[in-house]
Amino acid sequence: MQNDNKNTLMFIVSAFAILIGYQFFVLGPQQKKAEAEFRAKKAIEQQSAAKAGVTLDANGNPAPLRLSRDAAKALSPRIEVDTPALSGSIALKGARIDDLFLRKYDETTKKDSPPVELFRPEGAEHAWFADFGWAGANLPGLPDSRTVWTAAPGQVLRPNSPVTLTYDNGLGLTFTRVIAVDDQAMFSVTDSVKNNGTNGLQLAPYATVQRQGISDALGKNQIVHEGAIGVLGATDEQKLEMAKYGKWKKDKPLQSFDSVGGWTGITDKYWLAALIPGQNQAIKAQYRVTNVAGIDVYDVNFLGPVQVLNPGATVSQTTRLFAGAKTVPLLRKYEYGATPAPAIWEFWNKTKAEIPRFDDAVDWGMFRFFTRPIFNILEVFYKLVGNFGLAILLLTVVLKLVLYPMADKSYESMAKMKKIAPEVEKLKAKHKDDPAKQQQEMMALYQKEKINPMMGCLPMLIQIPVFYALYKVLTVTIEMRHAPFFGWIQDLSAPDPTTMFNLFGLIPWDPGSLPLIGAMIAHLGVWPLLYGFTMWLTTAMNPPAGDPIQQKIFQWFPVIFTFTLSGFAVGLVIYWCWSNVLTIFQQYIIMRRYKVENPIDQIIARLRGKTAGAT
Repeated sequence: MQNDNKNTLMFIVSAFAILIGYQFFVLGPQQKKAEAEFRAKKAIEQQSAAKAGVTLDANGNPAPLRLSRDAAKALSPRIEVDTPALSGSIALKGARIDDLFLRKYDETTKKDSPPVELFRPEGAEHAWFADFGWAGANLPGLPDSRTVWTAAPGQVLRPNSPVTLTYDNGLGLTFTRVIAVDDQAMFSVTDSVKNNGTNGLQLAPYATVQRQGISDALGKNQIVHEGAIGVLGATDEQKLEMAKYGKWKKDKPLQSFDSVGGWTGITDKYWLAALIPGQNQAIKAQYRVTNVAGIDVYDVNFLGPVQVLNPGATVSQTTRLFAGAKTVPLLRKYEYGATPAPAIWEFWNKTKAEIPRFDDAVDWGMFRFFTRPIFNILEVFYKLVGNFGLAILLLTVVLKLVLYPMADKSYESMAKMKKIAPEVEKLKAKHKDDPAKQQQEMMALYQKEKINPMMGCLPMLIQIPVFYALYKVLTVTIEMRHAPFFGWIQDLSAPDPTTMFNLFGLIPWDPGSLPLIGAMIAHLGVWPLLYGFTMWLTTAMNPPAGDPIQQKIFQWFPVIFTFTLSGFAVGLVIYWCWSNVLTIFQQYIIMRRYKVENPIDQIIARLRGKTAGAT
């Protein structure tokens, strides 16, 4: 067994050495050569384009003319949107909802930070908007993106104060659009068409959320879903349908879904624009990517059933639009409507939702059954203490209490193993040429001392899913975004903003600007260092494992993990650090009980100028 462990560790070290060497001596020079050729090619293209008078983007590629946000907004007369949660406007040209800011959320943690922008008008770079209307074969005069609607002057869209837009196509059809909004994030758009002509018509309602190009930052985080999302299908067979931006464009630029009700839209990490048809309405939804004038247009839409419009009659369609932040309580409020949401522990509840699985707009991942309860517990603790950092500490205590009996047995076994470590070393030396005999004698010793060597692994194995679940929760839930702790920690979802390499901010220098190693040292701040110390202490309190080579490798683990975790959300580092502190406290008590030497007593003894001894 020990030889197998040694071979495995040697294989891992050798593999890393080969990979690093291959990167440095083969891939690195190849990449530099390719970059030089690319720069030379771009220089030639830029010179040719400059002679031809073509506008180029920052990467030297031909760029379509893009307007500033204000200039794009000015292309249409507008109706103001003014709610406690939203500000912006509706364009009368196209009657689109295309200009929205989220008042309750800032771009950064700075005091003068602007609010988060959600929608942006067409014509501006990375336009994002919602559009509604009617489709019909061979029907002239249907309103489109160029149609300018009419509105009574002085209208402002506020909660309990809807606005009305009208359009007469001059061919016998009168269109009316009534847009309402609540005090959070839900719009209600009711479209009506009256047939003033003498012939019957057939037409179908549609709605779309569209993004015209996306920033480079979107779709890069592998743990967070960004792109098309929806719950679609037959009433009893609805599924969560998702398409990340990259795969959406590359693998499935067109997907179609037949559904009864449900919802569909486009999501970012924290923000969502979702269309919600009538829940008894049969629709055909699409996820579609097309390239228009060099821009990738991401479009999520649905088409409702064909309706017959007889002379003198009126048909109507109501579609809701969620445009806001994906806060879990708000999503659940809309999901269950007037019906109270089920209690957090009712994972298999049968309560009928008004918007099915709407809280799945948050990317809980494939382990939803675990990540969701972790968030629920954090939310309960947050309501009690008013600080998500303290809630994380309380969650850690609860998990430790739940695992206490198992952990106590594990640490007891580890303390006994540490106590008999000298005897184990003697057996290894005595039977170094006879591995079978060595193993037999060690098992006999373990049996005599009532030690189960495997017990030491159990607490760590159980903590792995907890670690993942908390990592997922801290990453995907907006409740953690910009959530402060104490002191310099103003955002638990971001890495520790301090680093020891600029003396924790005393030197005006950003280590992250260094090539190659900048990302590794940019966040090596107070909390990662505290974590590294606690991990070293827990490692020192454990019995030595494996042969001397393995032990040397294990000694480096605290250093490696300190650098690795420094780039993670600081809330996760706080959890792991506090978990280590509780583990150290529990181990220390057990080691004192069994009179086993431990590093804490040794440190105290050195500070006192004495020799440590088990007491």
